[in-house]
Amino acid sequence: MPSNQPDQLRTILESVRTIALVGASEKTHRPSYEVMEFMQQQGYRMIPVNPRLAGQKVLGETVYADLASLPEPVDMAELFLAPERTDAVIDQAIALKIPVIWLQVGVINEAGGARAEAAGLTFVMDKCPMQEIPRLGIPAIDS
Repeated sequence: MPSNQPDQLRTILESVRTIALVGASEKTHRPSYEVMEFMQQQGYRMIPVNPRLAGQKVLGETVYADLASLPEPVDMAELFLAPERTDAVIDQAIALKIPVIWLQVGVINEAGGARAEAAGLTFVMDKCPMQEIPRLGIPAIDS
């Protein structure tokens, strides 16, 4: 059962600080770019992940090919991927013990969520932190 209740979302968004954004885009009109920029403005450290852009920069951050390539641990993996492309990333996040896996609005993977939760991870599905932060009244993080 995904952690999609307001109190669960609040706890997640108030505790995570470093987020891997899987499916990051360099295109300013893409939702992943807009969410990354918003989250940075809120004080979160955003690390973009996209094999096509690995080694390049997006919003001042180096892009990595996959979660296993990240130079530091992250608190959350946020997935901007088509649902059929999420299984491998969910399994990688489980293997790396990333505490929270968050699937964006419209990204549904019940089986992947069940695997993540069975491994003891928190799983959010079909939600957007850029929508949830103002809705829940979560203040920006003091840097």
